[in-house]
This record gives sequence, structure tokens and C-alpha cells, in this order.
Amino acid sequence: MTFWKDTPLIDMTQEQWEQLCDGCGKCCLNKIIDDETEQLYYTNVACHLLNHQSCRCEKYPQRFEFVPQCTAITVDNIASLTWLPDSCSYKRLYEGRGLASWHPLITGSKDAMHKAGMSVRKKVKNEKKVKWLEDHIVLWPLVDKD
Repeated sequence: MTFWKDTPLIDMTQEQWEQLCDGCGKCCLNKIIDDETEQLYYTNVACHLLNHQSCRCEKYPQRFEFVPQCTAITVDNIASLTWLPDSCSYKRLYEGRGLASWHPLITGSKDAMHKAGMSVRKKVKNEKKVKWLEDHIVLWPLVDKD
């Protein structure tokens, strides 16, 4: 079933919404915004709750208890989340671009996403082990492959 093609984001069930997440883990990366220029920079430093192998939050249902500043991606706030990478499936669908060819809903597994280099697997450090975020700015989260 291709619910993401037939159902507007606003009409999706919670289960469908959750299935849209490709599980890349990029939204769990620490980001820096330059106070003077408003420029956004991604780092390879991930939230301490992110499992670096599975690219999933280890406390997803309780994440706000552990990380109060965590942001839930919803149909109501998707337009304002300018820090989402272009490869994000929520952002892609919101912009009318459809899911990427490597998306787990297309391929049936996360293997294609990892093989395409679209996840954080083997690329990140735990935020509790990093002193200066500025030393960890990276460009790879900006890549959007189809």
C-alpha cells in the first residue's frame, strides 16, 4: 500500500505518520546556528539517546523526559522546522517531492538507506563525549540522494 501517495499529511494516522520516518537519525544531530548570520551548521554529534547502529532513539516514547528540548515533528510544525535536512521524508512529502528511492517504505528495509550513506550509521559521536560542537561541523547530512 502506498498511503504516502494517496493520503495528505494532515489526514494520516499516527501509525502512518511514524512509518514515514526513514530512521536516518539526522534529526538527532546537534546543530549550530551562527548568531550573527543565522547560518545553520550540522555536526556529527548525536543526541545521547541515539543508537548509532540502528539510528533509532533508545527512549523514543519517553524522549521528552530525558531530552526536554527534543522536537516532535508534526504536520503542524513541519513548515517551521528549517533545520530538517532536505533528505527528510517528512520534508520531502511536505514539499511534494515524494519519498526517496532508498526509503524503507519503498525498499522494504533500511539496508538501502544505510548503503546509500543517508543515515548517521558509523558517522557520529555521542554528545556526552564531545566538548566543542564547533570542532565537529560536517556537510554529509545535507546530501539528498534519490
